[in-house]
Amino acid sequence: MIRKLFQKRAKTESTTPVTPPATNKPTNSGVKSTGNQGAKRQGHRRKKSHPKKPAQPWSLTQFEVPELEGKTRFHDLDLQIDLMHGIADLGFEYCSPIQAQSLPQTLTGHDLIGKAQTGTGKTAAFLITIIQDLLNHKPEGERFAHEPRALIIAPTRELALQIAEDSESLNRYTGLKTHVLVGGMDYGKQQKRLNNEIVDILVATPGRLLDFSSNKDVYLDQIEIMVIDEGDRMLDMGFIPQVRRIIRLTPQKIHRQTLLFSATFTTDVLTLADQWTVDAKKVEIEPDSIATDTVKQHVYMCATDEKYTLLYNLLQQSDTDNVIVFANRRDQCRNLHEKLLRHGFKAGLLSGEIAQNRRVRTLDDFKSDKLDVLVATDVAGRGIHIDGISHVVNYTLPEEPEDYVHRIGRTGRAGKSGTSVSFACEEDAFHLIPIEQLLGKKIECEHPPQQLLVATPALGKPLPSAKRTPAQSKNGSKSSQSRHRSRGR
Repeated sequence: MIRKLFQKRAKTESTTPVTPPATNKPTNSGVKSTGNQGAKRQGHRRKKSHPKKPAQPWSLTQFEVPELEGKTRFHDLDLQIDLMHGIADLGFEYCSPIQAQSLPQTLTGHDLIGKAQTGTGKTAAFLITIIQDLLNHKPEGERFAHEPRALIIAPTRELALQIAEDSESLNRYTGLKTHVLVGGMDYGKQQKRLNNEIVDILVATPGRLLDFSSNKDVYLDQIEIMVIDEGDRMLDMGFIPQVRRIIRLTPQKIHRQTLLFSATFTTDVLTLADQWTVDAKKVEIEPDSIATDTVKQHVYMCATDEKYTLLYNLLQQSDTDNVIVFANRRDQCRNLHEKLLRHGFKAGLLSGEIAQNRRVRTLDDFKSDKLDVLVATDVAGRGIHIDGISHVVNYTLPEEPEDYVHRIGRTGRAGKSGTSVSFACEEDAFHLIPIEQLLGKKIECEHPPQQLLVATPALGKPLPSAKRTPAQSKNGSKSSQSRHRSRGR
Protein backbone atom coordinates (compact mmCIF):
# COMPACT_ATOMS: atom_id res chain seq x y z
CA MET A 1 0.00 0.00 0.00
CA ILE A 2 2.71 2.47 1.01
CA ARG A 3 4.68 1.61 -2.14
CA LYS A 4 1.65 2.45 -4.27
CA LEU A 5 1.10 5.66 -2.34
CA PHE A 6 4.71 6.65 -2.82
CA GLN A 7 4.59 5.98 -6.54
CA LYS A 8 1.41 7.97 -6.85
CA ARG A 9 3.01 10.85 -4.99
CA ALA A 10 6.04 10.80 -7.20
CA LYS A 11 3.87 11.37 -10.27
CA THR A 12 2.35 14.47 -8.71
CA GLU A 13 5.67 16.18 -8.11
CA SER A 14 7.28 18.41 -10.70
CA THR A 15 10.70 17.09 -9.74
CA THR A 16 12.28 13.84 -10.94
CA PRO A 17 10.38 10.77 -9.63
CA VAL A 18 12.09 8.85 -6.87
CA THR A 19 11.97 5.07 -6.70
CA PRO A 20 10.88 3.80 -3.26
CA PRO A 21 13.21 1.46 -1.42
CA ALA A 22 12.38 -2.17 -0.80
CA THR A 23 11.18 -1.39 2.74
CA ASN A 24 8.21 0.54 1.31
CA LYS A 25 9.39 3.45 3.43
CA PRO A 26 10.42 6.75 1.76
CA THR A 27 14.04 7.48 2.47
CA ASN A 28 15.74 10.81 2.99
CA SER A 29 19.14 9.75 1.77
CA GLY A 30 20.93 12.45 -0.09
CA VAL A 31 18.97 15.20 1.64
CA LYS A 32 21.63 16.00 4.22
CA SER A 33 23.34 19.33 3.81
CA THR A 34 27.04 19.59 3.24
CA GLY A 35 29.76 22.16 3.89
CA ASN A 36 29.80 24.02 7.20
CA GLN A 37 26.45 22.60 8.23
CA GLY A 38 27.69 19.05 7.73
CA ALA A 39 30.89 19.84 9.58
CA LYS A 40 28.93 21.05 12.57
CA ARG A 41 26.86 17.86 12.57
CA GLN A 42 30.04 15.78 12.70
CA GLY A 43 30.82 17.47 15.99
CA HIS A 44 27.49 16.59 17.55
CA ARG A 45 27.55 13.76 20.01
CA ARG A 46 26.13 10.48 18.78
CA LYS A 47 23.96 8.48 21.12
CA LYS A 48 21.95 5.32 20.91
CA SER A 49 18.41 5.12 22.24
CA HIS A 50 17.49 2.00 24.21
CA PRO A 51 13.95 1.21 25.37
CA LYS A 52 13.35 0.66 29.05
CA LYS A 53 11.96 -2.85 29.22
CA PRO A 54 9.57 -3.71 32.04
CA ALA A 55 10.84 -6.03 34.77
CA GLN A 56 8.36 -8.72 33.70
CA PRO A 57 7.34 -9.43 30.08
CA TRP A 58 4.02 -7.81 29.21
CA SER A 59 1.43 -9.20 26.84
CA LEU A 60 -2.02 -8.28 25.55
CA THR A 61 -3.52 -10.91 27.84
CA GLN A 62 -2.96 -8.38 30.64
CA PHE A 63 -5.08 -5.83 28.77
CA GLU A 64 -8.26 -7.56 27.68
CA VAL A 65 -10.93 -5.33 26.11
CA PRO A 66 -14.19 -6.90 24.90
CA GLU A 67 -15.41 -6.28 21.39
CA LEU A 68 -18.36 -3.88 21.18
CA GLU A 69 -20.48 -3.21 18.14
CA GLY A 70 -19.72 0.20 16.64
CA LYS A 71 -16.54 0.57 18.69
CA THR A 72 -12.94 0.27 17.50
CA ARG A 73 -10.46 -1.18 19.98
CA PHE A 74 -6.79 -0.30 19.90
CA HIS A 75 -6.28 -4.09 19.77
CA ASP A 76 -7.86 -4.03 16.30
CA LEU A 77 -5.13 -1.79 14.84
CA ASP A 78 -2.21 -4.23 15.02
CA LEU A 79 -0.06 -1.84 17.05
CA GLN A 80 3.41 -2.65 18.38
CA ILE A 81 3.35 -4.37 21.77
CA ASP A 82 5.42 -1.66 23.52
CA LEU A 83 3.03 1.01 22.26
CA MET A 84 0.04 -1.06 23.39
CA HIS A 85 1.63 -1.30 26.84
CA GLY A 86 1.70 2.49 27.08
CA ILE A 87 -1.91 2.70 25.86
CA ALA A 88 -2.93 0.16 28.51
CA ASP A 89 -1.24 2.17 31.26
CA LEU A 90 -3.25 5.22 30.18
CA GLY A 91 -6.49 3.24 30.32
CA PHE A 92 -7.39 3.74 26.65
CA GLU A 93 -9.71 0.90 25.59
CA TYR A 94 -11.76 2.12 22.63
CA CYS A 95 -10.91 4.70 19.99
CA SER A 96 -12.66 8.06 20.04
CA PRO A 97 -14.43 9.04 16.78
CA ILE A 98 -11.43 11.00 15.45
CA GLN A 99 -9.13 8.09 16.30
CA ALA A 100 -11.41 5.45 14.80
CA GLN A 101 -11.71 7.38 11.53
CA SER A 102 -8.15 8.65 11.16
CA LEU A 103 -5.90 5.83 12.43
CA PRO A 104 -6.82 3.27 9.71
CA GLN A 105 -5.77 5.92 7.16
CA THR A 106 -2.63 7.30 8.80
CA LEU A 107 -1.27 3.90 9.90
CA THR A 108 -1.19 2.87 6.23
CA GLY A 109 0.81 5.93 5.21
CA HIS A 110 -1.84 8.34 3.99
CA ASP A 111 -1.59 12.07 4.55
CA LEU A 112 -4.55 13.39 6.53
CA ILE A 113 -6.54 16.58 7.10
CA GLY A 114 -8.52 16.26 10.33
CA LYS A 115 -11.24 18.55 11.61
CA ALA A 116 -11.65 18.11 15.35
CA GLN A 117 -11.91 20.21 18.47
CA THR A 118 -9.74 19.73 21.54
CA GLY A 119 -10.87 17.00 23.91
CA THR A 120 -11.64 14.56 21.09
CA GLY A 121 -8.46 12.49 21.29
CA LYS A 122 -6.75 13.92 18.21
CA THR A 123 -3.42 14.27 20.04
CA ALA A 124 -3.35 10.54 20.76
CA ALA A 125 -4.40 9.90 17.15
CA PHE A 126 -1.34 11.55 15.64
CA LEU A 127 1.04 10.39 18.38
CA ILE A 128 0.03 6.75 17.90
CA THR A 129 0.58 7.16 14.15
CA ILE A 130 4.06 8.61 14.70
CA ILE A 131 5.14 6.04 17.29
CA GLN A 132 3.90 3.05 15.28
CA ASP A 133 5.67 4.27 12.16
CA LEU A 134 8.98 4.97 13.91
CA LEU A 135 8.90 1.55 15.57
CA ASN A 136 8.09 -0.19 12.29
CA HIS A 137 10.94 1.49 10.43
CA LYS A 138 14.12 1.39 12.46
CA PRO A 139 16.78 3.82 11.20
CA GLU A 140 19.72 2.19 9.51
CA GLY A 141 23.28 3.05 10.43
CA GLU A 142 24.52 5.75 12.76
CA ARG A 143 22.32 8.68 13.75
CA PHE A 144 23.42 12.21 14.58
CA ALA A 145 22.17 14.35 17.43
CA HIS A 146 19.86 17.23 16.51
CA GLU A 147 18.10 15.21 13.78
CA PRO A 148 14.51 14.34 14.79
CA ARG A 149 12.54 11.80 12.78
CA ALA A 150 9.11 13.27 13.53
CA LEU A 151 8.05 16.89 13.97
CA ILE A 152 4.93 18.29 15.65
CA ILE A 153 4.27 22.04 15.35
CA ALA A 154 1.85 23.63 17.84
CA PRO A 155 0.81 27.30 18.10
CA THR A 156 1.23 27.78 21.87
CA ARG A 157 3.76 26.82 24.49
CA GLU A 158 1.14 25.21 26.71
CA LEU A 159 -0.14 23.01 23.92
CA ALA A 160 3.39 21.98 22.88
CA LEU A 161 4.27 21.04 26.46
CA GLN A 162 1.05 19.04 26.80
CA ILE A 163 1.69 17.14 23.56
CA ALA A 164 5.24 16.34 24.70
CA GLU A 165 3.93 15.07 28.03
CA ASP A 166 1.39 12.83 26.26
CA SER A 167 4.13 11.56 23.95
CA GLU A 168 6.34 10.59 26.86
CA SER A 169 3.45 8.69 28.45
CA LEU A 170 2.74 6.70 25.28
CA ASN A 171 6.48 6.08 24.75
CA ARG A 172 7.11 4.80 28.24
CA TYR A 173 8.20 1.38 26.95
CA THR A 174 9.27 2.12 23.37
CA GLY A 175 12.63 3.80 23.92
CA LEU A 176 11.67 6.67 21.61
CA LYS A 177 12.76 10.06 22.90
CA THR A 178 10.61 13.20 22.85
CA HIS A 179 12.01 16.73 23.06
CA VAL A 180 10.15 20.04 23.21
CA LEU A 181 11.31 23.46 22.00
CA VAL A 182 9.25 26.44 23.19
CA GLY A 183 9.93 30.10 23.79
CA GLY A 184 9.98 31.63 27.25
CA MET A 185 12.16 28.83 28.59
CA ASP A 186 15.93 28.53 28.86
CA TYR A 187 17.49 28.12 25.39
CA GLY A 188 20.67 26.67 26.79
CA LYS A 189 18.90 23.89 28.68
CA GLN A 190 16.92 22.91 25.60
CA GLN A 191 20.11 23.00 23.53
CA LYS A 192 21.98 20.87 26.08
CA ARG A 193 19.37 18.14 25.98
CA LEU A 194 19.52 18.06 22.19
CA ASN A 195 23.30 17.64 22.49
CA ASN A 196 23.11 14.87 25.07
CA GLU A 197 20.63 12.45 23.52
CA ILE A 198 19.09 11.41 20.24
CA VAL A 199 15.67 12.94 19.69
CA ASP A 200 13.04 10.94 17.80
CA ILE A 201 9.97 13.15 18.21
CA LEU A 202 10.34 16.93 18.31
CA VAL A 203 7.45 19.11 19.51
CA ALA A 204 7.91 22.83 18.96
CA THR A 205 6.35 26.23 18.57
CA PRO A 206 7.22 27.93 15.25
CA GLY A 207 9.35 30.80 16.54
CA ARG A 208 11.60 28.78 18.83
CA LEU A 209 12.03 26.05 16.21
CA LEU A 210 13.25 28.61 13.68
CA ASP A 211 15.67 30.00 16.29
CA PHE A 212 17.22 26.55 16.73
CA SER A 213 17.27 25.89 13.01
CA SER A 214 18.90 29.26 12.21
CA ASN A 215 21.60 28.54 14.79
CA LYS A 216 22.14 25.06 13.31
CA ASP A 217 21.14 23.49 16.59
CA VAL A 218 18.48 21.34 14.93
CA TYR A 219 18.16 19.88 11.42
CA LEU A 220 14.83 18.98 9.84
CA ASP A 221 15.96 17.22 6.65
CA GLN A 222 15.45 13.76 8.17
CA ILE A 223 11.81 14.30 9.09
CA GLU A 224 9.65 11.32 8.17
CA ILE A 225 6.33 12.47 9.66
CA MET A 226 5.18 16.04 10.26
CA VAL A 227 2.09 17.13 12.21
CA ILE A 228 0.66 20.65 12.12
CA ASP A 229 -1.77 21.00 15.03
CA GLU A 230 -4.43 23.71 15.39
CA GLY A 231 -4.04 24.93 11.81
CA ASP A 232 -6.77 27.55 12.16
CA ARG A 233 -5.14 28.98 15.28
CA MET A 234 -1.81 29.14 13.41
CA LEU A 235 -3.58 31.35 10.87
CA ASP A 236 -5.21 33.50 13.55
CA MET A 237 -1.88 34.07 15.32
CA GLY A 238 -0.01 34.96 12.11
CA PHE A 239 2.32 31.93 12.22
CA ILE A 240 1.79 30.71 8.66
CA PRO A 241 4.87 32.51 7.20
CA GLN A 242 7.00 30.84 9.89
CA VAL A 243 5.39 27.47 9.25
CA ARG A 244 6.13 27.83 5.53
CA ARG A 245 9.81 28.44 6.33
CA ILE A 246 9.85 25.36 8.56
CA ILE A 247 8.25 23.16 5.91
CA ARG A 248 10.87 24.25 3.37
CA LEU A 249 13.52 22.83 5.75
CA THR A 250 11.90 19.38 5.72
CA PRO A 251 12.03 16.81 2.91
CA GLN A 252 9.66 17.23 -0.03
CA LYS A 253 6.09 16.20 0.66
CA ILE A 254 6.51 12.98 -1.35
CA HIS A 255 9.24 11.97 1.11
CA ARG A 256 7.28 12.58 4.30
CA GLN A 257 3.84 11.90 5.74
CA THR A 258 1.95 15.05 6.69
CA LEU A 259 -0.99 15.34 9.08
CA LEU A 260 -2.85 18.61 9.60
CA PHE A 261 -5.49 19.13 12.27
CA SER A 262 -7.77 22.13 12.62
CA ALA A 263 -10.91 23.01 14.57
CA THR A 264 -12.40 24.53 11.42
CA PHE A 265 -12.00 23.95 7.69
CA THR A 266 -11.81 27.47 6.31
CA THR A 267 -10.84 28.13 2.72
CA ASP A 268 -7.40 29.28 3.88
CA VAL A 269 -6.83 26.11 5.92
CA LEU A 270 -7.82 23.85 3.02
CA THR A 271 -5.60 25.81 0.64
CA LEU A 272 -2.61 25.34 2.92
CA ALA A 273 -3.42 21.66 3.36
CA ASP A 274 -3.47 21.22 -0.41
CA GLN A 275 0.00 22.79 -0.65
CA TRP A 276 1.53 20.69 2.11
CA THR A 277 -0.04 17.26 1.58
CA VAL A 278 -0.44 14.69 -1.20
CA ASP A 279 -3.82 13.02 -1.83
CA ALA A 280 -4.74 13.62 1.80
CA LYS A 281 -7.67 11.80 3.37
CA LYS A 282 -10.19 14.06 5.07
CA VAL A 283 -11.80 13.31 8.43
CA GLU A 284 -14.36 15.64 10.02
CA ILE A 285 -15.72 15.47 13.57
CA GLU A 286 -18.42 18.12 13.91
CA PRO A 287 -18.51 20.34 17.03
CA ASP A 288 -22.15 19.65 17.78
CA SER A 289 -21.25 16.05 18.60
CA ILE A 290 -18.48 16.98 20.99
CA ALA A 291 -18.70 19.08 24.14
CA THR A 292 -22.42 19.79 23.90
CA ASP A 293 -23.27 16.14 24.54
CA THR A 294 -21.25 15.76 27.73
CA VAL A 295 -21.33 19.31 29.12
CA LYS A 296 -24.41 20.75 30.82
CA GLN A 297 -24.49 24.42 29.84
CA HIS A 298 -25.95 27.25 31.93
CA VAL A 299 -26.12 30.91 30.96
CA TYR A 300 -27.06 33.16 33.88
CA MET A 301 -28.44 36.61 33.10
CA CYS A 302 -26.92 39.12 35.49
CA ALA A 303 -25.60 42.63 35.91
CA THR A 304 -21.87 43.22 35.61
CA ASP A 305 -21.51 43.93 39.34
CA GLU A 306 -23.23 40.62 40.20
CA LYS A 307 -20.68 38.43 38.42
CA TYR A 308 -18.19 38.11 41.24
CA THR A 309 -20.95 37.33 43.73
CA LEU A 310 -22.15 34.54 41.46
CA LEU A 311 -18.63 33.20 41.07
CA TYR A 312 -17.90 33.28 44.81
CA ASN A 313 -21.06 31.38 45.69
CA LEU A 314 -20.63 28.91 42.84
CA LEU A 315 -17.19 28.00 44.18
CA GLN A 316 -18.75 27.35 47.58
CA GLN A 317 -21.02 24.62 46.18
CA SER A 318 -20.18 21.05 47.17
CA ASP A 319 -20.18 19.74 43.58
CA THR A 320 -17.44 22.06 42.33
CA ASP A 321 -14.08 20.34 42.07
CA ASN A 322 -11.27 22.02 40.13
CA VAL A 323 -12.72 25.00 38.29
CA ILE A 324 -11.34 27.02 35.40
CA VAL A 325 -12.59 30.62 35.14
CA PHE A 326 -12.12 32.32 31.77
CA ALA A 327 -12.10 36.05 31.13
CA ASN A 328 -11.29 37.91 27.94
CA ARG A 329 -8.75 40.42 29.22
CA ARG A 330 -5.62 40.17 31.31
CA ASP A 331 -6.67 42.95 33.70
CA GLN A 332 -9.95 41.13 34.38
CA CYS A 333 -8.03 37.98 35.18
CA ARG A 334 -5.62 39.82 37.48
CA ASN A 335 -8.46 41.44 39.43
CA LEU A 336 -10.36 38.17 39.72
CA HIS A 337 -7.27 36.31 40.87
CA GLU A 338 -6.54 38.84 43.60
CA LYS A 339 -10.14 38.85 44.87
CA LEU A 340 -10.20 35.07 45.04
CA LEU A 341 -6.94 35.00 46.99
CA ARG A 342 -8.27 37.63 49.40
CA HIS A 343 -11.34 35.46 49.94
CA GLY A 344 -9.17 32.49 50.85
CA PHE A 345 -9.39 30.42 47.67
CA LYS A 346 -6.36 28.50 46.43
CA ALA A 347 -6.28 30.17 43.02
CA GLY A 348 -3.76 30.35 40.21
CA LEU A 349 -3.42 32.74 37.28
CA LEU A 350 -2.62 31.80 33.70
CA SER A 351 -2.24 34.46 31.02
CA GLY A 352 0.23 35.60 28.37
CA GLU A 353 1.90 38.13 30.68
CA ILE A 354 2.97 35.45 33.17
CA ALA A 355 6.52 34.15 32.78
CA GLN A 356 6.62 30.73 31.14
CA ASN A 357 8.22 28.94 34.11
CA ARG A 358 5.47 30.27 36.38
CA ARG A 359 2.77 29.20 33.94
CA VAL A 360 4.17 25.67 33.87
CA ARG A 361 4.37 25.61 37.67
CA THR A 362 0.79 26.90 37.96
CA LEU A 363 -0.51 24.19 35.64
CA ASP A 364 1.40 21.53 37.58
CA ASP A 365 -0.05 22.81 40.88
CA PHE A 366 -3.56 22.76 39.41
CA LYS A 367 -3.13 19.22 38.08
CA SER A 368 -1.84 18.03 41.47
CA ASP A 369 -4.76 19.66 43.37
CA LYS A 370 -2.61 22.25 45.10
CA LEU A 371 -4.91 24.82 43.49
CA ASP A 372 -8.71 24.65 43.34
CA VAL A 373 -9.33 27.45 40.86
CA LEU A 374 -7.48 28.52 37.74
CA VAL A 375 -8.20 31.99 36.32
CA ALA A 376 -7.18 32.13 32.67
CA THR A 377 -7.35 33.95 29.39
CA ASP A 378 -7.77 31.91 26.23
CA VAL A 379 -4.05 31.10 26.30
CA ALA A 380 -5.21 27.97 28.19
CA GLY A 381 -8.29 27.44 26.07
CA ARG A 382 -6.88 24.93 23.61
CA GLY A 383 -5.10 21.66 23.99
CA ILE A 384 -4.60 21.65 27.77
CA HIS A 385 -5.87 18.35 29.17
CA ILE A 386 -6.37 18.48 32.92
CA ASP A 387 -8.27 15.60 34.46
CA GLY A 388 -11.19 16.15 36.82
CA ILE A 389 -12.41 19.61 35.80
CA SER A 390 -15.98 19.76 37.14
CA HIS A 391 -16.89 23.29 36.04
CA VAL A 392 -15.80 25.85 33.47
CA VAL A 393 -16.95 29.42 34.13
CA ASN A 394 -17.13 32.04 31.40
CA TYR A 395 -16.83 35.17 33.51
CA THR A 396 -17.07 37.01 30.21
CA LEU A 397 -18.34 35.36 27.04
CA PRO A 398 -15.64 35.11 24.36
CA GLU A 399 -15.77 37.37 21.33
CA GLU A 400 -14.99 34.45 19.00
CA PRO A 401 -17.62 31.69 19.12
CA GLU A 402 -15.02 28.96 18.52
CA ASP A 403 -13.35 29.94 21.78
CA TYR A 404 -16.57 29.13 23.63
CA VAL A 405 -16.39 25.54 22.39
CA HIS A 406 -12.70 25.32 23.28
CA ARG A 407 -13.30 26.73 26.75
CA ILE A 408 -16.12 24.41 27.76
CA GLY A 409 -14.17 21.53 26.22
CA ARG A 410 -11.90 21.67 29.29
CA THR A 411 -14.65 19.74 31.11
CA GLY A 412 -16.76 16.79 29.99
CA ARG A 413 -13.72 15.16 28.40
CA ALA A 414 -13.32 11.51 27.39
CA GLY A 415 -17.02 10.77 27.84
CA LYS A 416 -17.25 12.20 31.37
CA SER A 417 -19.87 14.80 32.26
CA GLY A 418 -19.13 18.40 33.14
CA THR A 419 -20.79 21.76 33.67
CA SER A 420 -20.21 25.13 32.06
CA VAL A 421 -21.60 28.32 33.59
CA SER A 422 -21.58 31.59 31.67
CA PHE A 423 -22.36 35.00 33.11
CA ALA A 424 -24.19 37.11 30.53
CA CYS A 425 -24.54 40.81 31.23
CA GLU A 426 -25.96 43.19 28.66
CA GLU A 427 -22.62 43.44 26.83
CA ASP A 428 -22.04 39.66 26.81
CA ALA A 429 -25.48 38.96 25.37
CA PHE A 430 -24.34 40.13 21.93
CA HIS A 431 -21.92 37.18 21.75
CA LEU A 432 -24.60 34.53 22.33
CA ILE A 433 -26.09 34.45 18.82
CA PRO A 434 -22.80 33.55 17.02
CA ILE A 435 -22.16 30.84 19.66
CA GLU A 436 -25.62 29.34 19.10
CA GLN A 437 -25.09 29.40 15.34
CA LEU A 438 -21.82 27.52 15.71
CA LEU A 439 -23.34 24.92 18.03
CA GLY A 440 -26.46 24.57 15.91
CA LYS A 441 -28.73 24.86 18.93
CA LYS A 442 -30.22 27.52 21.18
CA ILE A 443 -28.74 28.04 24.64
CA GLU A 444 -31.43 28.90 27.15
CA CYS A 445 -30.70 31.89 29.37
CA GLU A 446 -31.91 31.70 32.96
CA HIS A 447 -31.97 33.71 36.15
CA PRO A 448 -29.34 32.50 38.63
CA PRO A 449 -30.54 30.53 41.67
CA GLN A 450 -31.01 32.58 44.81
CA GLN A 451 -28.24 30.75 46.66
CA LEU A 452 -25.75 32.15 44.14
CA LEU A 453 -26.84 35.73 44.87
CA VAL A 454 -26.04 35.69 48.60
CA ALA A 455 -23.81 38.63 49.52
CA THR A 456 -20.14 37.76 49.76
CA PRO A 457 -18.16 38.34 52.98
CA ALA A 458 -15.78 41.26 53.17
CA LEU A 459 -12.50 40.86 51.32
CA GLY A 460 -9.41 40.03 53.32
CA LYS A 461 -6.44 42.32 53.60
CA PRO A 462 -4.82 43.48 50.34
CA LEU A 463 -2.11 41.13 49.18
CA PRO A 464 1.55 41.99 49.78
CA SER A 465 3.18 43.27 46.63
CA ALA A 466 5.25 40.08 46.34
CA LYS A 467 2.06 38.03 45.80
CA ARG A 468 0.71 40.20 43.02
CA THR A 469 1.31 39.10 39.48
CA PRO A 470 3.81 41.34 37.67
CA ALA A 471 2.78 42.90 34.38
CA GLN A 472 5.28 42.94 31.56
CA SER A 473 6.22 46.10 29.77
CA LYS A 474 5.33 46.54 26.11
CA ASN A 475 8.67 45.15 25.00
CA GLY A 476 8.21 42.05 27.17
CA SER A 477 10.81 42.99 29.81
CA LYS A 478 10.18 43.61 33.51
CA SER A 479 11.36 46.37 35.75
CA SER A 480 13.59 45.56 38.70
CA GLN A 481 10.57 46.02 40.98
CA SER A 482 8.57 43.54 38.90
CA ARG A 483 11.41 41.04 38.96
CA HIS A 484 11.46 41.34 42.75
CA ARG A 485 7.73 40.71 42.92
CA SER A 486 7.91 37.67 40.64
CA ARG A 487 9.81 35.81 43.33
CA GLY A 488 6.63 35.68 45.36
CA ARG A 489 3.74 33.30 44.96
